Amino acid sequence: MDKNLNRMLADIESEVKYTRAFIGKNKLDDHVMDAMAKVPRDTFVPKPVKYLAFDNGPLPIGHGQTISQPYIVALMTDLLELKPEHSVLEIGTGSGYQTAILSVLCKQVYSMERIPELYRAAREHFKELGYNNIESCVGNGYEGWPEHAPYDGIIVTASASHIPEPLMDQLKPGGNLVIPVGLPPMHQELLLVKKDLQDKLTVDSILGVAFVPLIDDSIPPPSETRH
Repeated sequence: MDKNLNRMLADIESEVKYTRAFIGKNKLDDHVMDAMAKVPRDTFVPKPVKYLAFDNGPLPIGHGQTISQPYIVALMTDLLELKPEHSVLEIGTGSGYQTAILSVLCKQVYSMERIPELYRAAREHFKELGYNNIESCVGNGYEGWPEHAPYDGIIVTASASHIPEPLMDQLKPGGNLVIPVGLPPMHQELLLVKKDLQDKLTVDSILGVAFVPLIDDSIPPPSETRH
């Protein structure tokens, strides 16, 4: 295994131990760590910062967006508790790295991105690497993707102002929703939403995070709002 990849995996394990009091575990699921080892993060990182691809930190991918740090990708994936037969919805394709990790772990991934250029670039990476169980589209993540619902898991990779009700509706009973909530400059928290078999929801705060904001395209920018 490449020494840089080994370093990235070791950094993830160190972060887990450092944050164990918050996340409630000493290690992540072996299947998640195997997926982190299999998916080449450097493929999803722009050339100017490719030399930093295996560092445990976020990186810019253009259009004001970032690829999340490996530890956060691994943690959010672990919280989904995916099984091979599951289908999962991802809000915020971004670079496509998180999408690829999910595709290794479950049967089908549906991924939404609001920026067409990122959507197209991610699709090219999926094709290049042979990830054939990913269906993606350009759309408003606050509304989810009802055509393929319900989902065994839903993951949101940008920070929302609140937990969107359509996403909770599209979550299958027994499923998990992982979402950062809180818009800059507010404090952001990574939340784990569980829906039990009776459709009852429980929400747990995992730890503080920092994500780019999730944009709701149904709401016009302030300059376009009529008074």
